[in-house]
Amino acid sequence: MRVLAVTHGALVGPELFADVLAEDGHELHEWEIASGGARPTGEHDAVLVFGGKQNVGEEREYPWLHDEYAAIKRWTEDGTPLLGVCLGAQTLAHALGAPVTPVERPLAGFYETELTDAGAADPLLGVLPRSFEALNANGYTFAIPPGATELARGPVNQAFRFRSAWGVQFHPEVRRDQALAWFAAEGRSLPKPLAELEQELEAKLPAWQEHGRRLCRAFLRQAAAST
Repeated sequence: MRVLAVTHGALVGPELFADVLAEDGHELHEWEIASGGARPTGEHDAVLVFGGKQNVGEEREYPWLHDEYAAIKRWTEDGTPLLGVCLGAQTLAHALGAPVTPVERPLAGFYETELTDAGAADPLLGVLPRSFEALNANGYTFAIPPGATELARGPVNQAFRFRSAWGVQFHPEVRRDQALAWFAAEGRSLPKPLAELEQELEAKLPAWQEHGRRLCRAFLRQAAAST
Protein backbone atom coordinates (compact mmCIF):
# COMPACT_ATOMS: atom_id res chain seq x y z
CA MET A 1 0.00 0.00 0.00
CA ARG A 2 0.93 3.64 -0.42
CA VAL A 3 0.71 5.45 2.91
CA LEU A 4 0.87 9.22 3.39
CA ALA A 5 2.35 10.65 6.59
CA VAL A 6 1.44 14.26 7.42
CA THR A 7 4.13 15.77 9.66
CA HIS A 8 4.57 19.05 11.52
CA GLY A 9 8.31 19.28 12.26
CA ALA A 10 11.58 17.39 12.47
CA LEU A 11 10.91 15.79 15.87
CA VAL A 12 7.42 14.49 15.12
CA GLY A 13 7.84 12.07 12.22
CA PRO A 14 6.64 8.50 11.65
CA GLU A 15 9.50 6.99 13.74
CA LEU A 16 8.56 3.40 14.74
CA PHE A 17 5.67 3.40 12.28
CA ALA A 18 8.14 3.99 9.44
CA ASP A 19 10.00 0.83 10.53
CA VAL A 20 6.80 -1.21 10.53
CA LEU A 21 5.78 0.07 7.09
CA ALA A 22 9.21 -0.78 5.66
CA GLU A 23 9.27 -4.23 7.29
CA ASP A 24 5.85 -5.05 5.85
CA GLY A 25 6.64 -3.81 2.35
CA HIS A 26 4.53 -0.64 2.20
CA GLU A 27 5.46 2.68 0.57
CA LEU A 28 5.67 5.69 2.89
CA HIS A 29 5.39 9.23 1.53
CA GLU A 30 5.82 12.19 3.88
CA TRP A 31 4.08 15.54 3.58
CA GLU A 32 5.83 18.15 5.75
CA ILE A 33 2.82 20.41 5.81
CA ALA A 34 4.23 22.78 8.44
CA SER A 35 7.12 23.85 6.20
CA GLY A 36 4.87 24.45 3.22
CA GLY A 37 6.06 21.39 1.39
CA ALA A 38 4.02 20.12 -1.53
CA ARG A 39 1.75 17.17 -0.95
CA PRO A 40 3.10 14.02 -2.65
CA THR A 41 1.29 13.29 -5.87
CA GLY A 42 -0.73 10.19 -6.59
CA GLU A 43 -3.35 8.29 -4.63
CA HIS A 44 -2.71 6.97 -1.14
CA ASP A 45 -4.41 4.01 0.48
CA ALA A 46 -4.10 5.35 4.04
CA VAL A 47 -3.06 8.48 5.93
CA LEU A 48 -1.14 9.00 9.18
CA VAL A 49 -1.22 12.46 10.80
CA PHE A 50 1.39 12.97 13.52
CA GLY A 51 2.01 15.41 16.37
CA GLY A 52 3.54 18.86 16.61
CA LYS A 53 4.13 21.86 18.84
CA GLN A 54 1.30 23.72 17.10
CA ASN A 55 -2.27 23.74 18.41
CA VAL A 56 -5.80 24.05 17.10
CA GLY A 57 -6.70 27.72 17.53
CA GLU A 58 -3.30 29.00 16.37
CA GLU A 59 -4.31 29.36 12.73
CA ARG A 60 -3.13 32.98 12.56
CA GLU A 61 0.40 31.85 13.42
CA TYR A 62 0.14 28.59 11.44
CA PRO A 63 -2.22 29.26 8.52
CA TRP A 64 -1.47 25.84 6.99
CA LEU A 65 -3.69 24.36 9.73
CA HIS A 66 -6.65 25.36 7.55
CA ASP A 67 -5.22 23.21 4.74
CA GLU A 68 -4.88 20.30 7.16
CA TYR A 69 -8.47 20.62 8.37
CA ALA A 70 -9.72 20.68 4.78
CA ALA A 71 -7.62 17.66 3.79
CA ILE A 72 -8.78 15.67 6.82
CA LYS A 73 -12.39 16.49 6.07
CA ARG A 74 -11.94 15.25 2.48
CA TRP A 75 -10.27 12.04 3.64
CA THR A 76 -12.99 11.26 6.17
CA GLU A 77 -15.71 11.97 3.62
CA ASP A 78 -13.94 9.80 1.03
CA GLY A 79 -13.52 6.92 3.50
CA THR A 80 -9.73 6.99 3.38
CA PRO A 81 -8.38 5.10 6.42
CA LEU A 82 -6.74 7.68 8.69
CA LEU A 83 -4.94 7.57 12.04
CA GLY A 84 -4.27 10.87 13.83
CA VAL A 85 -1.75 10.97 16.68
CA CYS A 86 -1.70 13.76 19.32
CA LEU A 87 -1.98 16.96 17.24
CA GLY A 88 -3.24 14.74 14.41
CA ALA A 89 -6.05 13.52 16.65
CA GLN A 90 -6.83 17.09 17.64
CA THR A 91 -6.97 18.36 14.06
CA LEU A 92 -9.16 15.37 13.19
CA ALA A 93 -11.49 16.18 16.09
CA HIS A 94 -11.62 19.85 15.08
CA ALA A 95 -12.33 18.97 11.44
CA LEU A 96 -15.24 16.84 12.68
CA GLY A 97 -16.69 19.70 14.73
CA ALA A 98 -15.40 18.93 18.24
CA PRO A 99 -13.77 21.45 20.63
CA VAL A 100 -10.01 21.25 21.21
CA THR A 101 -8.91 23.01 24.39
CA PRO A 102 -5.87 23.42 26.67
CA VAL A 103 -5.49 21.00 29.56
CA GLU A 104 -5.16 22.35 33.09
CA ARG A 105 -1.60 21.04 33.31
CA PRO A 106 0.51 19.60 30.47
CA LEU A 107 0.92 15.83 30.34
CA ALA A 108 4.36 14.24 29.99
CA GLY A 109 5.15 10.60 30.65
CA PHE A 110 3.06 7.48 31.13
CA TYR A 111 -0.55 7.60 32.29
CA GLU A 112 -3.10 4.93 33.18
CA THR A 113 -5.46 4.46 30.24
CA GLU A 114 -8.45 2.17 29.83
CA LEU A 115 -10.34 1.04 26.78
CA THR A 116 -14.08 1.54 26.71
CA ASP A 117 -16.27 -1.43 25.79
CA ALA A 118 -16.30 -0.08 22.23
CA GLY A 119 -12.51 0.24 22.34
CA ALA A 120 -12.06 -3.36 23.44
CA ALA A 121 -14.22 -4.46 20.48
CA ASP A 122 -12.54 -2.10 18.01
CA PRO A 123 -10.31 -3.73 15.35
CA LEU A 124 -7.61 -1.12 15.97
CA LEU A 125 -7.64 -0.19 19.66
CA GLY A 126 -8.74 -3.70 20.60
CA VAL A 127 -5.23 -5.05 19.95
CA LEU A 128 -4.14 -3.23 23.13
CA PRO A 129 -4.73 -4.50 26.67
CA ARG A 130 -7.97 -3.38 28.32
CA SER A 131 -5.86 -1.27 30.74
CA PHE A 132 -2.38 0.04 29.97
CA GLU A 133 0.01 2.91 30.60
CA ALA A 134 0.15 5.22 27.58
CA LEU A 135 2.86 7.74 26.75
CA ASN A 136 1.42 11.25 26.56
CA ALA A 137 3.08 14.54 25.68
CA ASN A 138 0.41 17.18 25.23
CA GLY A 139 -0.92 20.48 26.49
CA TYR A 140 -4.26 20.28 24.65
CA THR A 141 -7.07 17.76 24.52
CA PHE A 142 -10.03 17.02 22.25
CA ALA A 143 -13.69 16.36 22.93
CA ILE A 144 -15.24 13.32 21.27
CA PRO A 145 -16.66 14.54 17.93
CA PRO A 146 -20.38 14.29 17.12
CA GLY A 147 -21.12 10.87 15.68
CA ALA A 148 -17.76 9.44 16.83
CA THR A 149 -17.22 6.63 19.32
CA GLU A 150 -15.03 6.99 22.40
CA LEU A 151 -12.48 4.16 22.49
CA ALA A 152 -10.13 4.96 25.39
CA ARG A 153 -9.96 7.35 28.31
CA GLY A 154 -7.33 8.41 30.83
CA PRO A 155 -6.36 11.79 32.28
CA VAL A 156 -7.76 13.19 29.02
CA ASN A 157 -9.80 11.66 26.20
CA GLN A 158 -7.37 9.17 24.71
CA ALA A 159 -8.98 7.75 21.57
CA PHE A 160 -12.02 7.84 19.30
CA ARG A 161 -13.21 6.51 15.97
CA PHE A 162 -15.27 8.18 13.28
CA ARG A 163 -16.06 5.82 10.39
CA SER A 164 -12.65 4.86 8.96
CA ALA A 165 -10.70 7.49 10.93
CA TRP A 166 -9.14 7.04 14.35
CA GLY A 167 -7.62 9.62 16.68
CA VAL A 168 -5.32 8.79 19.61
CA GLN A 169 -4.00 11.39 22.03
CA PHE A 170 -1.10 9.18 23.17
CA HIS A 171 2.06 8.50 21.14
CA PRO A 172 2.36 4.91 19.87
CA GLU A 173 5.09 5.85 17.34
CA VAL A 174 7.61 7.34 19.74
CA ARG A 175 11.34 6.71 20.21
CA ARG A 176 13.34 7.45 23.37
CA ASP A 177 15.48 10.33 22.09
CA GLN A 178 12.47 11.86 20.37
CA ALA A 179 10.43 11.90 23.59
CA LEU A 180 13.35 13.26 25.63
CA ALA A 181 13.76 16.11 23.12
CA TRP A 182 10.07 17.00 23.53
CA PHE A 183 10.30 16.99 27.31
CA ALA A 184 13.55 18.97 27.38
CA ALA A 185 11.97 21.65 25.19
CA GLU A 186 9.09 22.06 27.68
CA GLY A 187 11.42 22.89 30.56
CA ARG A 188 9.68 24.30 33.61
CA SER A 189 6.17 23.45 32.42
CA LEU A 190 6.80 19.70 32.87
CA PRO A 191 4.64 17.96 35.49
CA LYS A 192 7.71 16.17 36.88
CA PRO A 193 11.53 16.58 36.67
CA LEU A 194 13.22 15.67 33.38
CA ALA A 195 15.47 13.13 35.13
CA GLU A 196 12.39 11.32 36.46
CA LEU A 197 10.83 11.26 33.00
CA GLU A 198 14.04 9.80 31.58
CA GLN A 199 13.98 7.00 34.17
CA GLU A 200 10.33 6.36 33.35
CA LEU A 201 11.14 6.06 29.66
CA GLU A 202 13.99 3.62 30.33
CA ALA A 203 11.68 1.38 32.35
CA LYS A 204 8.48 1.53 30.31
CA LEU A 205 9.27 2.45 26.71
CA PRO A 206 10.26 -1.01 25.37
CA ALA A 207 6.89 -2.54 26.27
CA TRP A 208 5.08 0.57 25.02
CA GLN A 209 6.84 0.38 21.67
CA GLU A 210 5.60 -3.19 21.23
CA HIS A 211 2.07 -1.87 21.74
CA GLY A 212 2.84 0.81 19.15
CA ARG A 213 3.99 -1.69 16.55
CA ARG A 214 0.89 -3.79 17.18
CA LEU A 215 -1.36 -0.76 16.80
CA CYS A 216 0.33 0.29 13.57
CA ARG A 217 -0.08 -3.16 12.04
CA ALA A 218 -3.73 -3.26 13.08
CA PHE A 219 -4.28 0.04 11.28
CA LEU A 220 -2.53 -1.26 8.18
CA ARG A 221 -4.75 -4.35 8.20
CA GLN A 222 -7.83 -2.16 8.34
CA ALA A 223 -6.51 -0.01 5.51
CA ALA A 224 -5.69 -3.06 3.37
CA ALA A 225 -9.18 -4.47 3.97
CA SER A 226 -10.77 -1.25 2.69
CA THR A 227 -8.76 -1.00 -0.54
